[in-house]
Amino acid sequence: MSRFALKVEYHGRPFAGWQRQRDQPSVQGAIEAALARLEPGEHTIAAAGRTDAGVHALGQVAQCDLAKEWTPFRLMEALNYHLKPLPVAIVDCARVANDWHARFSALERQYTFRLLMRRAPATHDAGLVWQVPHLLDLGAMQAGAAHLVGHHDFTTFRSSICQSAGPVKTLDALDISQVDGPGGPELRFDLRARSFLHNQVRSIVGTLERVGRGAWLPGDVRAALEARDRAECGPVCPPQGLYLAGVVYAQDPFAPS
Repeated sequence: MSRFALKVEYHGRPFAGWQRQRDQPSVQGAIEAALARLEPGEHTIAAAGRTDAGVHALGQVAQCDLAKEWTPFRLMEALNYHLKPLPVAIVDCARVANDWHARFSALERQYTFRLLMRRAPATHDAGLVWQVPHLLDLGAMQAGAAHLVGHHDFTTFRSSICQSAGPVKTLDALDISQVDGPGGPELRFDLRARSFLHNQVRSIVGTLERVGRGAWLPGDVRAALEARDRAECGPVCPPQGLYLAGVVYAQDPFAPS
């Protein structure tokens, strides 16, 4: 058996999330079905992270084990052929050691969230951004975000169904910038951490939006964090603006050899 790393891009709208589910479409299920077309039988793949329903990926990383001899390029091409017409693409593929693991070998996950600020309905970006009809105060949001960077108990920003062993995480970076594109002014949230709690990113963005529109002061974010109480969190924002942007490993499996 040979193990391969797959870099996966997908549009989350048609799926109930990454994880395979019995009666709903999933990204994992789609890729496993494509693998079964290449090598008949059951296939179980593992990924760096499980994205929720409606969440997208630009750089999800998964692993698969195959008995036949495949070159990475041929495997990538064959999987993409069998994944059509689903909005899932294998954008890179590499052979890795058999003890390499997409999840447990990962050192960092990178997420991006897109927030569009305009009243007119999004057309080209429909389903790809969270849209609010008002401008937000970028400086106030950056000041609020600063309270969340570092090693904290993130109970306030953790879903009640989170399966993580504990609420303490280290958020390495939370950068917010404004991009003035043709679709209108957009805020980009870029977050980096070794791992995240369930709904942590969407809870953070929803809370900071409240700061941006003036309903909270930046210091209220710190108070909410220190409360360690889910009830003190701002609204959890919708999933369609969230992207798993990339995964970092000690050695990039996709780096040119």
